[in-house]
Amino acid sequence: MKTEAYRKKSIVAVIVNYNAGALLTECVALILKATDSIIIVDNASTDSSLSTLIAQFQHEPRLSIIRNTTNLGFSAGCNIGCQKANELATERYILFLNPDCMLEPGSLKHLLQALEADPEAGMAGGHIQNPDGSEQGGGRRDVPSPWRAFVRASGLYRLEKYWPELFPDFHLHKKPLPDKPIAVEATTGAMMLVRREALQAVGGWDEGYFLHCEDLDLCVRFRQQGWKILFVPDARAIHYQGTCSKARPVFVAWHKHRGMIRFYRKFFGTAYPPLLMGLVICGVWLRFMLTVLYHSLRWVRQSLKPKHG
Repeated sequence: MKTEAYRKKSIVAVIVNYNAGALLTECVALILKATDSIIIVDNASTDSSLSTLIAQFQHEPRLSIIRNTTNLGFSAGCNIGCQKANELATERYILFLNPDCMLEPGSLKHLLQALEADPEAGMAGGHIQNPDGSEQGGGRRDVPSPWRAFVRASGLYRLEKYWPELFPDFHLHKKPLPDKPIAVEATTGAMMLVRREALQAVGGWDEGYFLHCEDLDLCVRFRQQGWKILFVPDARAIHYQGTCSKARPVFVAWHKHRGMIRFYRKFFGTAYPPLLMGLVICGVWLRFMLTVLYHSLRWVRQSLKPKHG
């Protein structure tokens, strides 16, 4: 494959937007030249993200915008974008990208080259960084089974260096960065390049998730169908995590924990005794209640602060 081949008839990008502000326009500008087309699925945003985007790219034929009348969630938005992609294009690869995720130059090329080099790979994710340059946890990780989640939440992961099989940590971003693409159990939906045929084989995104855990679900189903998932260290992006959801932390926490329960029941429900599975579910809801309490106390503290001026 020629070096520039990835720029033509290879990649269609699907971006699900919800109140991403000016970051949406910046995100599109960074990938426009490296993709054949971009599909924006807007989940009833109430900010100026779409108007800013249109003002910047009003004459761009490669850009398509779908406006949902209500917020249908991330999975549904991705599926709507895929349906539009099937109508418009025949690209072999679909890039799912969050509007607050900014790709560095060459990142798409590295993702595509990794998939092209391994026919058994159906998905590739990259080196997702925080604005300060540190690595975020989602780009390379193991699937957080109930036991792994307990080990992480309880702090027992600190014993991994002594008993790695007993106390594994599903977060891999603290480990040395590999010097070439490696197989991992899961990556993040913030930046995910997939083969169209693999996505069609697993049936797309599970719309039973509204927000969070849907990318883990997709990764598990890819691996169940025999597709490898790659982490590509040279494919870098800065992710301004939480931009689209920071205004409604309890709403986001509700759907995150609801998604966790759906994920555990779907993939681990028969692997654990009913009593143990019940304890796992209770633990998830306890974590949710503590999260609500935290945000409630934070709101009270902020409301009691004296207002100056």
